Amino acid sequence: MPTFISNDATINYATFGDASNPALVFSNSLGTNYGMWQQQFNALKEQFFVVCYDTRGHGASSTPQGPYRLQQLGEDVIHLLDHLRIQHAAFCGISMGGLTGQWLAIHYPERFSHVVVCNTAAKIGQEQAWLDRAALVRSQGLQSIADTAASRWFTVPFIQSNAATVATLSNDLGAGSPEGYASCCEALAKADVREQLKTITVPVLIVAGRQDPVTTVADAEFMQSQIPNSQLVEIDASHISNVEQPTTFNQNLMNFLQMNVCL
Repeated sequence: MPTFISNDATINYATFGDASNPALVFSNSLGTNYGMWQQQFNALKEQFFVVCYDTRGHGASSTPQGPYRLQQLGEDVIHLLDHLRIQHAAFCGISMGGLTGQWLAIHYPERFSHVVVCNTAAKIGQEQAWLDRAALVRSQGLQSIADTAASRWFTVPFIQSNAATVATLSNDLGAGSPEGYASCCEALAKADVREQLKTITVPVLIVAGRQDPVTTVADAEFMQSQIPNSQLVEIDASHISNVEQPTTFNQNLMNFLQMNVCL
């Protein structure tokens, strides 16, 4: 897989489709890798030049010494676009990747045609809880987090009927870098863009899972109330909505991306 250097990190990425098509970047959630977007890049690679990457500390990207900051996560995306000589792209991020998307829309609006933020919030959780989780993972590893992840990520019916998919994602989490995970927890502990949402000028789609216990519909409604050019869609899913409801997710994504863009 190709890699590139972004400041202190080596970032693993993959591209799908024709580079002459509009670019679309996907950003993964905490504890996953870019493979979580398989049902999106397979469906969209005919219309878009799809770019997926592993967030620093995740997948096959390197794990520089933490703690990380939201700014670093966002700048890695800008450096990836620069590396690929992409001046303008659409962006879709989920959970931690959704916070990255908000930061990008605030600080680099000229680089993005559309930003999609899924199962996320302008501030996710509480600072001390993230710091406690980071300390736990550093001392005990990721297995205990991986053992309980499915109940946070998916609804019970999906877990019962999609055992292989759930096992793959849970196993990827358990096999990940404890230091990378913990360093991203520390980024999430400090990340708070609530006061800056009103400055966003990029068109934004907010995707919420109706049964998401981590980032709730209320979190999505707050973002929608603050971001001027935004719309909200709800999907009958839990936290990893793109995996749980890929057909509905992809249709909403395509409908939004086809607005104000020529394919």
